[in-house]
Amino acid sequence: MEALKFFFLSILVVACSSQNFGRFVNTFERIRDSGEILDSYDFVVIGAGSGGSVVANRLTENPSWNVLLLEAGQDEGFMTDVPLAASLQGITGYNWGYKGRRIKSACLGAVQQRCNLPRGKALGGTSVINFLIYTRGNRQDYDGWESLGNHGWGFRDVLPYFIKSENCSSCEDIDASYHGYDGYLNVENPGYESPLVKSFIKSGVDLGYKNVDTNGASGLGFSRVQATMRQGARCSASKAFLKPVRHRGNLHISTSSQVTKILINPDTKTAYGVEFVKNNVGYRVLAKKEVILSAGSFNSPQLLMLSGVGPKEHLEDLGIPVMKDLKVGFNLQDHAALSTLAFLVNESITVSDFGVQNPVHIFNYLWNGKGPYTIPGGAEALGFVKTKLNRRDDDDPDIELVLGSGALNGDIFGAFRSLLGIPNNVFDTVYRPVVGKPAFGIATVLMRPKSRGRVMLKSRNPMTWPLIYPNYFQEEADLWTMVEGIKIAINLTRSQHFQRYSARLHKISMPNCENHQFGSDSYWACVLRNYGTSLGHQVGTCKMGPKGDQDAVVDPELKVHGINGLRVVDGSIMPNVVAGHTNAVVFMIGEKASDMIKREWGMG
Repeated sequence: MEALKFFFLSILVVACSSQNFGRFVNTFERIRDSGEILDSYDFVVIGAGSGGSVVANRLTENPSWNVLLLEAGQDEGFMTDVPLAASLQGITGYNWGYKGRRIKSACLGAVQQRCNLPRGKALGGTSVINFLIYTRGNRQDYDGWESLGNHGWGFRDVLPYFIKSENCSSCEDIDASYHGYDGYLNVENPGYESPLVKSFIKSGVDLGYKNVDTNGASGLGFSRVQATMRQGARCSASKAFLKPVRHRGNLHISTSSQVTKILINPDTKTAYGVEFVKNNVGYRVLAKKEVILSAGSFNSPQLLMLSGVGPKEHLEDLGIPVMKDLKVGFNLQDHAALSTLAFLVNESITVSDFGVQNPVHIFNYLWNGKGPYTIPGGAEALGFVKTKLNRRDDDDPDIELVLGSGALNGDIFGAFRSLLGIPNNVFDTVYRPVVGKPAFGIATVLMRPKSRGRVMLKSRNPMTWPLIYPNYFQEEADLWTMVEGIKIAINLTRSQHFQRYSARLHKISMPNCENHQFGSDSYWACVLRNYGTSLGHQVGTCKMGPKGDQDAVVDPELKVHGINGLRVVDGSIMPNVVAGHTNAVVFMIGEKASDMIKREWGMG
């Protein structure tokens, strides 16, 4: 850890020089807690993540409206800024630290045999701890939502909102008509590219895919990563949407404020305020127009159920008066991933904890915003592919491949394996024998999971974590699709483009799977059951659907069915998870919801 201390100390020293202070001004100008809290506001927004930050920004564009934004966490700090250090954020207070309940289908080899489920607890939410990757999903995703009765959510409807939020003026090799250039959210390519990137993309082309802008017209293909960064530093939801407007007098931001209940009139079924705890003091604030719930796919359903909106039988078992019987907490979806593949090479072209200690890399980042520290979580390139099991549209991937500039054998400090929940004894058995040897990784990600999990209340105590059943690989089809994805990843490295570096799969068997022949389908299925992990893309627990959809929690206007004055604006509203990373999608949801709310109250 000494190298990390030196690195972050260097940031302070260099950033404070006049020449470099401008690059770090967003970091050191913190958002001040508003202090005084009024008795009532036009809108109360719960959660300052990617959805809530956008809504708070856009609603306060109207100077006659006032908004209270409540966040359980604190402002982010300079440690969250460094893209390569993304995995470190999982072991800080910026992560709620949720773990799933034990399940029979996955995480059998993880610490405590429980899946780690990272969720952000900060101004900026999960955008403060994620791997910064900016992808929007696929045209078919949104047209699929619309076909379920969610009118206004087709691809043609949502694309303008992606463009509105985005500033991609520093992006390279993009499909220009699909991007925005003056939005609040900065998107750019990493300021570093290892030789592995060209090998990865060229190998994908050899397999019949195109080198495309994965946020452009095509949903299939290979490309460099686009990331939510500004001059090499993380551009979180808070940096993008809150810091530029923090001086607005009609925006009050209250941190360390955990909402415990949404107040709902039992007679009129109207949400009229919230209760929350701040510094051990309880508060009650009224909402004159709407309460907007943006607490994420775990905390939004938790709050709804604590407030009497949820499955009747479950709430009655806990003694919670039922305001509205809805399928809250069901339909939990996530992208399962396998990040344990390590490919050894014969040249020092990869990135590891040891390698980035080089002072040249540190000062290149601090002075120029360039170098390996700008690689988002170590992810350099993406490939969206189809397995032989995919019977969907030709442009609709079922697997994503993520090229990592390093592998687990380079995780000397243990941050990445801690995030994944991989026990130290597994690292010692499998990866320690090749510590110090150059290696890269290719993570395999399941884009179209059939398995569904659930979020439930453990008790009526709002400070108690909810019960989370992620249920990865509960449906066998998910498991075998992932096995095919692993084989595509391995096959990719056998191309001439990787073989120039003598790329070869590290072949020490993973513990618990030694009784399977290494490399067989049954071996990879075993590895997935034991060491498959969350990619942190949990969605779906407050499903969007029309009035006739018995599984829906919110309607296409994101209003909670049967409850007036209450909307949900976060990833929990997705009927089905998109074929891509979800952060960009939540920004879009926030933009679209803001326009819906403005129209509702005469500002459209």
